[in-house]
Amino acid sequence: MPKALLIYNPYAGRFPSGLLAERAAVVLLHAGWMVQMEQTQGPEHVTALARQAAEQGLDALFAVGGDGTVNLAARGLVGSQTALGVLPGGTANVFAQELGLSPLNWVNLLGLEESARRLADAPTRSMDVGMCLGIPFLMWAGVGLDAFVIHHIEPRERWEKTLASVGYGASSVWHAAFWRGINLRVVADGKEVSGHYLLAIVSNIHLYAGGMAQISPDACLDDGQMDLWLFEGDTIGNAVQHAWDLLAARHMDSDLVHHLSFRHLVMESDAPLYVQVDAEPVDVSGHSVEISIQPQVLRVLVPEHTPRTLFRCEPGTNAGE
Repeated sequence: MPKALLIYNPYAGRFPSGLLAERAAVVLLHAGWMVQMEQTQGPEHVTALARQAAEQGLDALFAVGGDGTVNLAARGLVGSQTALGVLPGGTANVFAQELGLSPLNWVNLLGLEESARRLADAPTRSMDVGMCLGIPFLMWAGVGLDAFVIHHIEPRERWEKTLASVGYGASSVWHAAFWRGINLRVVADGKEVSGHYLLAIVSNIHLYAGGMAQISPDACLDDGQMDLWLFEGDTIGNAVQHAWDLLAARHMDSDLVHHLSFRHLVMESDAPLYVQVDAEPVDVSGHSVEISIQPQVLRVLVPEHTPRTLFRCEPGTNAGE
């Protein structure tokens, strides 16, 4: 009988998650899992519980919460044999969207149970994890406008999350009116690029902008590399055009957007940097950011059927073997 710890963040997302987490645990129990539950007490506690699950050799750590909770849990599991099970109970749940898991919302109050049911017998896959300033990330690391917005709106109260996409969009437009971009020098795997950019996004997944846009259509979670997207511009008009192009999947054809795949990069600026990882603000001292990739160091429970191809390796194999 597989053993797991199920943790839940009582402050994540739009809904109190305690009762819903219990219902998800019942689904796992009926599917043959031995499950212990624990409420998280804060960010450091999430990572500590995940690390404890790994040290105890548990088969899985199920995390109920949003992308922030998932990121914190992953930090404690990197390099271990304990798999991460994502039970989306947050606001955007972009990583869960990437995996094709059911969202928890007003029209789908059984979302956690549906996700638990799909993960109960899901195969375990190994995925790459990015490192930005020593902080692991599963989805993105961003420098510039999106990080500037995140630094100004997080943390949010629960009532603010009820209109998350609308609020984020309005805040983005407001701050874009004052953002003039940054000069960046980027060295990625020995290749140098420099210019004036509104934002720079490192992406490990397909989705972006709360899951509304597909930024990296060829992303692969286990290919040992990530995508860098550089968006030129210095006006709100440029920002709005980039937003429309992203939503319409036209950014790849824009002369103002540059793309590089890489394993290691350094970004340097002549101004202080705003940085986000997995849509959470990161404090930076200095004018440079180093980002690298750790191939296949996180085990994840992945539903048998996903909306798009996420892995290049077949289950049970590793790239390069």
